[in-house]
Amino acid sequence: MAFNTNVIGQTGASVGVPSYAGSSPNGTYHGSPNGGAAPMPTFLAERPEFDIFAWHAAYQSCLKFFLDRSQHDSMVQAVAALINIRLPFQWTDHPVMGSGRYAPSGIPSPSTYASPYSRHGIGPQPQTAASWVSLIPFIRRLVATGFDTDGILHGFFGDDWRRGVGDLQEVERRNFLFTAKSVGWAKVKYQYDMPPDQLIPFVRPLQNVKIEEIENAEREWSKWLAMEDWMVGPRDPDVAMAPESRGNSV
Repeated sequence: MAFNTNVIGQTGASVGVPSYAGSSPNGTYHGSPNGGAAPMPTFLAERPEFDIFAWHAAYQSCLKFFLDRSQHDSMVQAVAALINIRLPFQWTDHPVMGSGRYAPSGIPSPSTYASPYSRHGIGPQPQTAASWVSLIPFIRRLVATGFDTDGILHGFFGDDWRRGVGDLQEVERRNFLFTAKSVGWAKVKYQYDMPPDQLIPFVRPLQNVKIEEIENAEREWSKWLAMEDWMVGPRDPDVAMAPESRGNSV
């Protein structure tokens, strides 16, 4: 498997091969589905067309692709090594070899081998209950290191990545902006560290940002500031300024 290299940046480099040669990662953040249209709810569950069951099916597709295929790919392993995050098959406790299974206790972890399939000792084993795996830590680490490009997300999570993790990427990008606005660099790094041995090696400013993304983040940040002042519910500025809340008087 290889990363999708159809999206080419200004430098001409492929998306699947991140570069630090003075240019931002290739690919472009596409923002919310309706692009530059009128503002819409920026949290996926608030969108009227959001179907949690359709989303969950796509998310499960991304998870299965990640566990069964991409985590065993050398390019994904290289990115994970650079940003210092363990892939599920490399976990010390109960390494997850694929969807629905993990290495039973006492079976050597494939992280000790050059390839998870290179030694006959990792053949079929008695199966135990599957570990639960979340994709959020991987999305967070890709965002905070500037590696959340289209090509890398496709390489990690497969063809369904836009429907399955695209909205989660959007939310985590906004969370990253909020974190940077709330605290200084050292505390931002601390928030994205995963002790004891998966500390984030570097933190990069958000990459491939569009004005729509900034404006959406500003709106959500304003809502949070209102929350801090208890300006919610009937005190919400938008509600208080609505004509019906003032008896339709102007």
